[in-house]
Amino acid sequence: MQIKNHDYKVCFLDIDGTLVDNNKQISNQTKKSLDQIRNKGVEVIIATGRPPYHFFSIAEELMINSFVSFNGAYSVYKGEVVHKHGMDTSALQELIEYAGMKQHPLVFSSEKKSVSNTLNHHEIIQTFKDLHLNYKPEYNPDYWKKSLLFQAMVYCKDEEEIDYIQKFPELSFVRWHEIAIDVMPQSISKAYGIKEMLQFLNVAPEEAIAFGDGLNDKEMLDFVGVGIAMENAHEDLYPYADIITKSNENDGITHGLKLLNLL
Repeated sequence: MQIKNHDYKVCFLDIDGTLVDNNKQISNQTKKSLDQIRNKGVEVIIATGRPPYHFFSIAEELMINSFVSFNGAYSVYKGEVVHKHGMDTSALQELIEYAGMKQHPLVFSSEKKSVSNTLNHHEIIQTFKDLHLNYKPEYNPDYWKKSLLFQAMVYCKDEEEIDYIQKFPELSFVRWHEIAIDVMPQSISKAYGIKEMLQFLNVAPEEAIAFGDGLNDKEMLDFVGVGIAMENAHEDLYPYADIITKSNENDGITHGLKLLNLL
């Protein structure tokens, strides 16, 4: 696309594969660039599939206290909950029974914590290590019955995902790891959460930009004024992006902001 000067007001940032490098670190250049656009009046907001307690340290490092989390199901602006959209318990029960039949473990997430219905499962432990999280979900198979959940995770292989998609048309399944998929209501996406956030801020989608790299970023990049995919993004994300920037290992956020004349 031809880049035009525009008074962008909000910048949404995915975390994994975008904001952080492959060691889950934020480069000094990225920090500097985000400070520069904030000094120009651009809000910087995290937009992630992670629950809030999985990125608090990152948010604190960048002094960001606004976010769209759980792939759009739970959003907060400067400490104020903008919207929340929990999962239906009847759909959860069916999902649990089906996954149990297939011997696939599950993780359930509320805004407070993540728990598992399987004790010390090696695949669950591995994915939490891959996110550089220093804990594993506690074992609490009945947590879903008494807490409002915003997301579940099913641990299954890529070829097994289609069974869930066909079985549960009311749910959305997005793969975030080679052995795990996020599960949300079909109506939920990062674009849904961003739409709610922008309405709260009285900002038009055309005045927002977003950076992402994963399959859960498709709707987000398509919805905002300028969607920017990282060079390391999943190839299926490219058609939804207006710009392809450098990789998360090569200060891709800074490069993208330069292309938009924000730096």
